[in-house]
Amino acid sequence: MKILVTGAAGFIGFHVSRTLVERGDEVVGIDNLNSYYDPALKKARIEMLHGSENFRFIKLDLADREGIEELFAIEKFNRVVNLAAQAGVRYSLENPHSYIDSNIVGFMHLLEGCRQHHVEHLVYASSSSVYGANETMPFSVHDNVDHPLSLYAATKKSNELMAHTYSHLYGIPTTGLRFFTVYGPWGRPDMALFLFTKAILEGKPIKVFNYGKHRRDFTYIDDITEGVIRTLDHVAVPNPDWSGLKPDPGSSRAPWRVYNIGNSKPVELMDYIGALEKALGKTAEKEFLPLQPGDVPDTYADVAQLVQDVNYHPQTPVEEGIQKFVDWYREYYKIEASDK
Repeated sequence: MKILVTGAAGFIGFHVSRTLVERGDEVVGIDNLNSYYDPALKKARIEMLHGSENFRFIKLDLADREGIEELFAIEKFNRVVNLAAQAGVRYSLENPHSYIDSNIVGFMHLLEGCRQHHVEHLVYASSSSVYGANETMPFSVHDNVDHPLSLYAATKKSNELMAHTYSHLYGIPTTGLRFFTVYGPWGRPDMALFLFTKAILEGKPIKVFNYGKHRRDFTYIDDITEGVIRTLDHVAVPNPDWSGLKPDPGSSRAPWRVYNIGNSKPVELMDYIGALEKALGKTAEKEFLPLQPGDVPDTYADVAQLVQDVNYHPQTPVEEGIQKFVDWYREYYKIEASDK
């Protein structure tokens, strides 16, 4: 297949692009290479992908309407994986407009591209943050998600609604994946594991929010990648049992689906830090702080629907995944084990 992967220079986009290329698909990757975090890391990911003749990279912003229209008209994609977004709950408190430009306007341009050029399936990144003020655990796609706690979460919920409209009006199969905390090699420098590793190796204190009392459904990148591709291959179809009298929030009479994609085994933050300390062979100095605005205390994915539909089974224990990240971090930044 010929597949568009947006955000191809990003953490998840890079891994998904690489796996698609390895199995023989033709991948066109786009990214705006913005400076939300170190562009050098993004460029290094793209360099890794350039080794394959099945991959091409185009620097392009989703908010560029004419650019996206031209891209779809020229390339004639079979399927689209949208992993480009302005990410980060905390950053959305400081730069709200960037979230509207990328996550709302940009997503609209993709939907129009899919409509105008008869794309077979659009898979797009949603987020566990859409659960917001929900306290029922584990989070289920069959739960209502109308109380987001950050603008980032609101944009992701908006994506799900926009996709549903296009699936209903134009019959475009769309699937949203609500990612839970993803980690692993080539990860984002603004995420906790990256920040913690850097600080511990430099002998600096780490910031432990909510006094270390929250839990996260940490999910290793290889498990996420497999789930994304299994979902891409499983084109969304209408739910024949869906009823407007008792509407199911996770499906529709249109070819539209949303799924949780996570490890479904939440880990206490202090246990996560403990596994990192073990992998690094060094104890962290900890600065305990209250929960940050926009954050939720716990995340825990009910992935039963994804298991049922695409046989999704995450395999990587946190200890193993953290060790793989630490090994990559030392190699990428050329830090010897003796530099503890």
